[in-house]
Amino acid sequence: MTKTVPSVSVTYAQNGGSTKSNELGMRPMQERAYEKRGEQYLLIKSPPASGKSRALMFVALDKLHNQGLKQAIIVVPEKSIGSSFYDEPLSQFGFWADWHVEPKWNLCNAPGSEGGKVNSVKAFLDSGDQVLVCTHATFRFAVDKFGIEAFDDRLIAVDEFHHVSANPDNKLGAHLAEFIARDKVHVVAMTGSYFRGDAEPVLMPHDEAKFDTVTYTYYEQLNGYKYLKQLDIGYFFYSGAYADDILKILDPNEKTIIHIPSVQSRESTKDKHREVEHIIDELGDWQGTDPKTGFQLVKSPDGRVLRIADLVDDEPAKRDKVSAALKDPTQKDNRDHVDIIIALGMAKEGFDWVWCEHALTVGYRASLTEIVQIIGRATRDAPGKSRARFTNLIAEPDASEDAVTEAVNDTLKAIAASLLMEQVLAPRFNFTPKRPDSSPVEGFDYGEGGYDPDKCNIGFSDVTGQFQIEIKGLTEPKSKEAERICQEDLNEVIAAFVQDKTTIERGLFDGDHAGGETLPEELTQVRMGKIIKDKYPELDDEDQEAVRQHAIAALNLTQKAKETALGIDEEERTSNTALIDGVRKFAMDVRDLDIDLIDRINPFSEAYAILAKTMSEESLKQVAAIISAKKVQLSPEEARDLAKRALKFKQERGRLPSITSPDAWEKRMAEGVAYLARMKAEAANG
Repeated sequence: MTKTVPSVSVTYAQNGGSTKSNELGMRPMQERAYEKRGEQYLLIKSPPASGKSRALMFVALDKLHNQGLKQAIIVVPEKSIGSSFYDEPLSQFGFWADWHVEPKWNLCNAPGSEGGKVNSVKAFLDSGDQVLVCTHATFRFAVDKFGIEAFDDRLIAVDEFHHVSANPDNKLGAHLAEFIARDKVHVVAMTGSYFRGDAEPVLMPHDEAKFDTVTYTYYEQLNGYKYLKQLDIGYFFYSGAYADDILKILDPNEKTIIHIPSVQSRESTKDKHREVEHIIDELGDWQGTDPKTGFQLVKSPDGRVLRIADLVDDEPAKRDKVSAALKDPTQKDNRDHVDIIIALGMAKEGFDWVWCEHALTVGYRASLTEIVQIIGRATRDAPGKSRARFTNLIAEPDASEDAVTEAVNDTLKAIAASLLMEQVLAPRFNFTPKRPDSSPVEGFDYGEGGYDPDKCNIGFSDVTGQFQIEIKGLTEPKSKEAERICQEDLNEVIAAFVQDKTTIERGLFDGDHAGGETLPEELTQVRMGKIIKDKYPELDDEDQEAVRQHAIAALNLTQKAKETALGIDEEERTSNTALIDGVRKFAMDVRDLDIDLIDRINPFSEAYAILAKTMSEESLKQVAAIISAKKVQLSPEEARDLAKRALKFKQERGRLPSITSPDAWEKRMAEGVAYLARMKAEAANG
């Protein structure tokens, strides 16, 4: 009944580490944040369910009691998330104080209009109490009304920080920039997203540079679980109505959260209620509604009664009943309370259902951050849950449609999201140049033969989930900022690269794997080079090149590891740590990793191989034809970049690239030089 979806699968060690507490009652991520409690500006990047709210409690209590701050204001995007900051008896677990919020200062629970709440913020600022919890909206209005100065000497903690942006229209972003310029508050920002998701940065680079970052990776989090061992991510194309195909990938025996398509998307039939009914019909015979919870009861063909929570229903009374039943604290540990949740805009951020094994999303999502949040619903640890998966169900582009280019764009966005998630879930890469005096790093396992001083080595640490990888010819970052980007922000860079339309179109459908003409270096060197110049204009050429090389190495090693992992048959794959073994195997096959070799890999060829498996051949050909019809000849900017690389080639080889060279990349650089010469000549004769 279910169709297997080609997906990347990451297997984790289940060492229980991320859920163990130290003598102060802190889990590893919280301990890491607490170590940096003295920083004025702190950014915590860590996955859903890793304990960010509690980490903030520890840091805030220290700032209030030991660092002389007057009050702490916690700002959350929506009211429901305010419950994460209720009272906690931290001293019972070894900490030196308890967390307490006076009920009247949790404005997420307060009735009344925003106006009333805004005045409550002022009343709080004038009071002797220590902690206030409010929504982003209430806080924005309060800052507008009472001014930046009213908040001096206080801690401002912003949860789900990716909602903020540096766009002048984003009020919260503008306020933060003012707070940082005045420099009289402390800020703790928290996010479960590893990239800004969309085109807008959250903060301007000069503001972001003031933040100290605590990064806790998905890999560390999942590796340290007790039960969850494997996470699969895949996408699946369908034609016709999605509800007809849904049972091919929806297994009613798995606890599933289905996000039906947003009304704007092509996948939507524009009648969300019919869509829910259709899904329920496919699952079995409707038996009525449970009067207590409001859940739909459906008898499946094997005789089980499925309990389905419909959060799509617009009737407030019905929806509130279902919503309340899902949040019922007495049912938190009951795996059988509900089987399937169907949602549209709800059940993403801060929604807790630990039993969820499958997050099934229909239609592409415009924001990558949203996808990270949705996947976070399935990555909680729970007894008896050893595998979780995320599937994106997408309408196959149909060339007879008027909207075929839109369909192609949606497909590309879904693939970009999938590539990024692979990056987020993989272990962290630390790259170093291979030198004659290179030596092993303590705590890393270098495989069977151990460390070999004569070749490029790959070490892996089970404890931290990090790779230590030596690469010949690698440029190292010189400035502090470039170093920070290479350590903390490679996923940001990769996000910009895989979301760049020209890059992904040409990389997927015009590379040699698809019979096209785009050379890997045009993507890895020219396109990535341009993206880094635009993203980090303040870095000098050498630092920009260092960031480019580190980002391309991280992306391509993950892709090569995936190719190796998907090549291993299903039986063998579930028992091994596919991505880690894939990186090792690829490095051993080539013997020496050098940066030129990495630049010669097309980052999209593996995604194309997966597309070719799930999409009909006809659709694939049509898409390729649409893309190649849009292909533009060299632009002056690209020609200049190629000419620059030709100069570097000349420094290394003592001659300029030749236009008749059998090496395609050398020939391409020579074309760039010739193009510029033609432009100069035309300008002179013009």
